[in-house]
Amino acid sequence: MSSAVEIRVLKSNHELRQVQVLEKEVWNTDPIPLHQTITASQNGGLLLGAFIDGNMVGFSYSFPGFRHGKSYLCSHMLGIHPDFQEQGIGARLKAEQKQFASKMGYNLITWTYDPLESRNAYLNLTKLHAVCSTYIENCYGEMEDSLNSGLPSDRFKVEWWINSSYVSEPKAIHAANARHIFHWDMTELSFPKLMDIKDGLSSVRESNQPLYVPVPANFQALKNKDGKLALDWRYKTRQIFQTLFTSGYAAVSLVKGETAAVCYYLLVKRELLDLD
Repeated sequence: MSSAVEIRVLKSNHELRQVQVLEKEVWNTDPIPLHQTITASQNGGLLLGAFIDGNMVGFSYSFPGFRHGKSYLCSHMLGIHPDFQEQGIGARLKAEQKQFASKMGYNLITWTYDPLESRNAYLNLTKLHAVCSTYIENCYGEMEDSLNSGLPSDRFKVEWWINSSYVSEPKAIHAANARHIFHWDMTELSFPKLMDIKDGLSSVRESNQPLYVPVPANFQALKNKDGKLALDWRYKTRQIFQTLFTSGYAAVSLVKGETAAVCYYLLVKRELLDLD
């Protein structure tokens, strides 16, 4: 990265209009109305901008949430200009979001992402130490953008317990005895295919050990070449994660597979995690 990145809180009308411009450049969709982001920023929300040489190249948008008598910060959107992606700016924004949110009195930040997008999974779970034990079917309904079209918009809802020792003093999860109970093979087009999952699902209820769940390392490439296979991954992993979460498991990290074709989620019993 040639120039230093400055992260700052966004509050002015001018800055929030820059967010709208960036939204269009990142997703080519209608931006969030200005009155919404201004109202959120004035009522417990948090908008951050990443600037290089005075130009906004990334942003994050969060607003307050409330459930079971407790408030949290709902991190709804994070975008990086296409010319500046994969340069660590997203991680910088999340780190600053964590610091500002803690100062504002929040203990928890939540957000959603597609569990089949391995890059997002690695950042959210492995790098940031968020966890997930909530699976939402078709969260946003039918979506027409290139990343989501043709598939149910299933999402993980992750929890980032920003003041917990799990996040502030991360320790390696003991996965030496983690089991592979869901298996995959390669198709004729050289894409990974998840095999029958019935035996694996039946053994979940009898297990307390850490478990691995495979996902494609490059889901978009697979989806673009074989839409039917992409749907197969969606529906099978939906069953797997719903069963595991109902059985008390939480997804805690994503690790590389033995080949470049897949990565693996590591799931452990949630009760073993020091999240409070």
